[in-house]
Amino acid sequence: MTQQTLFLIFFGGLAPLLFIAYVLGRGRASRIRAKGIKMHSQPDQYGWFVTLYTGLPVIMVGVVGVFLSLFGWQGLPPLMLIAAALGAGAISLYFLFSRMDGHTKARDLVEQFIRGVLMLASFISIITTFGILISIVFEAMHFFQRESFFNFLFGLEWNPDSAFLEGAGRGHEEVSAAKFGAVPIFAGTFYITAIAMLVAVPIGLFSAIYLAEYASEKTRNRVKPALEILAGIPTVVYGFFAAITVAPLLVALFESLGIRASYESALGAGVVMGIMIIPIIASLSDDVISSVPQNVRNGSLALGMNQAETIKFVVLPSAMPGIIAAVLLGVSRALGETMIVVMAAGLRPNLSWNPLEDMTTVTVKIVESLIGDQAFDSSLTLAAFALGLVLFVVTLIINVISVYMIRSFHKKYKVSSL
Repeated sequence: MTQQTLFLIFFGGLAPLLFIAYVLGRGRASRIRAKGIKMHSQPDQYGWFVTLYTGLPVIMVGVVGVFLSLFGWQGLPPLMLIAAALGAGAISLYFLFSRMDGHTKARDLVEQFIRGVLMLASFISIITTFGILISIVFEAMHFFQRESFFNFLFGLEWNPDSAFLEGAGRGHEEVSAAKFGAVPIFAGTFYITAIAMLVAVPIGLFSAIYLAEYASEKTRNRVKPALEILAGIPTVVYGFFAAITVAPLLVALFESLGIRASYESALGAGVVMGIMIIPIIASLSDDVISSVPQNVRNGSLALGMNQAETIKFVVLPSAMPGIIAAVLLGVSRALGETMIVVMAAGLRPNLSWNPLEDMTTVTVKIVESLIGDQAFDSSLTLAAFALGLVLFVVTLIINVISVYMIRSFHKKYKVSSL
């Protein structure tokens, strides 16, 4: 029996059971109320109470069975597991229905259930984060047992040729020793990200100011959806745009000035990446600026400031925590971008200040290290986890700095944001 059939049987039995639970719970509460007995909660809340606590044991038994099967335990056939789960739900339904009366605190119990679900979701997200970090750390430790940690962080050359040949069974060939200096890779990452933010932050922030402070409601309703369309375009389309349109334009422009430029350049990738990030910064900043209370603006205008001065000295400082968060989200998007870099900036680790030369980023090298026929325990493959670990630390540092800045702005402008 296929997995899809088992899922259909499970949810095909669970849905009617929950529907019956809601109808029975609500009906019993309505009958008790019709007798003139004072009820703690509304009939609908009793229906949801019976529904939620009927489905809970079904889901729990199903999840336990799935985890046991993942760890290799096949003692209970799938159909028997489904029957056991639905049977537990039926027993729970009978118990709840028979014990329910006017004193049952259905509303409070439903709230406790929802609170528990939210806490579970938070716990799962935290555990997932720690799981990702632990897996990266352990594999990175295996890499640093083979390669020098100091050379990885401060080495100026990334040349894993011998590691590639060794993984391909050609380690006897005369090649230079593998070099895993990550400085050119991270330099390219930060360089392209900086170019992207130089494009995205001014345009995105000015667009948000226009939409929130100057545009009419009709214009805002037309411009903002059109702006947000950019956020839904796949990154591979941006990559084609960078390679086919932006790169030739940049080459032609700089050659007309007598400057040699490459078709694969950090400038082209950064510009297109910035265009991709504009709607993120513009949309979030617009929402934050619009949320500044109107009486704050009115107070500034009453004191003699014009609209531009009000925006500069009152509105933007009050909205600065949200603007910083929007910019941080854009930085994270730029740091994690891969496709645009591959198609517009190239694959070569190049330590250079010239934005017209080809460069690469951490995420590109991570993908390049994990593809192909390399053994998982080769230095070239494990280098991806080392790069990921350093990128994780860099992102964490950026987050900590941004949180500090956001809190400082909150303390400084908390009165004006009331």
